[in-house]
Amino acid sequence: MKRIMRITLLFLCLTICVTSPAGAGGDDDADEGAYALDRGDYDEAIRLFTKAIESGDLHPVTLYAAYNFRGKAWDHKGDYDRAISDFTKAIESGPSISIAYYNRGNVWGRKGDYDKAIADYTKAIEFSPKYDDAYYSRALAWGMKRDYVQAIADYTKVIELAPKNAKAYYFRGTLWGAKGDYDKAIADYTKAIELDPKYAKAYSKRAAAWDKKGHHDKAKADFDKAKEIDPSIH
Repeated sequence: MKRIMRITLLFLCLTICVTSPAGAGGDDDADEGAYALDRGDYDEAIRLFTKAIESGDLHPVTLYAAYNFRGKAWDHKGDYDRAISDFTKAIESGPSISIAYYNRGNVWGRKGDYDKAIADYTKAIEFSPKYDDAYYSRALAWGMKRDYVQAIADYTKVIELAPKNAKAYYFRGTLWGAKGDYDKAIADYTKAIELDPKYAKAYSKRAAAWDKKGHHDKAKADFDKAKEIDPSIH
């Protein structure tokens, strides 16, 4: 999320600099709101973005960013309905940018509406076909719906786009395990561990897969390693 925040902050700052006259009040408030959001002052961010939006003098792209950022602040505060409302307003404001669809999808997921989450992630991917975070989140949503084929396909796409994403290998491994393909599960857990040697859950899951295959010594070694890294693993 921090990577997305930095990119969107840069996008907003560039928009303000390029499209707005110096000292434009709404844009100044939007700019300050973005930094309030980045430092975790969500109430102040909401106040500033609201002031910017109500000024009526924002460029359409900056208005998009203001609604999107205010939605993020509501999301952080756990007010999912207001977050969805703001992300929807961002989408309706005009610019064809994927981030508000992605953010709204995350909130639908937190509310347990995985169909709407998948629809929003899919729209985000339509606008940004190399959006690995959207594929990753859509894979999680498919997994919650127990559609393992679609989830595996999306994790595979994440790995194609971001080959150092250890979690994508880990979660794809859990799905291979759920399907009973322990060899593929072990291969994915092994890759996750190569990318993140302290990935205790990957050792634990690989232990379970080894155990299913009857390799009890390997299972014990992996489980012991998992416990060494994270004593809470059981």
